[in-house]
Amino acid sequence: MTTQPLVSEPSPARRTVVAVVGAAGLAAALTACGSSDKSSDAAPPSGNGGTGGTGGTAGGDTGSAGGGVLAKTADIPQGGGKVFPDQGVVVTQPTAGTFKAFSATCTHQGCTVKDVVGGTINCPCHGSKYDPATGSVKAGPAPRPLPAKKITVEGGAIKLA
Repeated sequence: MTTQPLVSEPSPARRTVVAVVGAAGLAAALTACGSSDKSSDAAPPSGNGGTGGTGGTAGGDTGSAGGGVLAKTADIPQGGGKVFPDQGVVVTQPTAGTFKAFSATCTHQGCTVKDVVGGTINCPCHGSKYDPATGSVKAGPAPRPLPAKKITVEGGAIKLA
């Protein structure tokens, strides 16, 4: 019994395979980053533009732009905070009775920050972390602190100024 050698087609060079796989991975990563950054880039301006709660739309009393109630002080945990993506703001309570507000738009690529957990304001897109008392960068690719927003606290209510 004689065996015949298997005939195979020539395989691509290792460099070609590595280059194609690398290019596909890069394209997927750029697509993912591009799509999430663009959607969040589009979201903050509508909340920061001040038209949501004061533009004569129905329900203007409940809108938070231009002086409407954003939250109750009891809604903001001490040592933590809450993100209001529609208004483009994150409100924190770094110490008991002290409330701070910052833009919810990450200064790296414009994603909306996700939460205030573990002593930092956290961006889900690329891992930037901000100080909840000052808005300064604690970690990540963010180049600048979160800009402060003006709020007023009256009778247990937090309002955007």
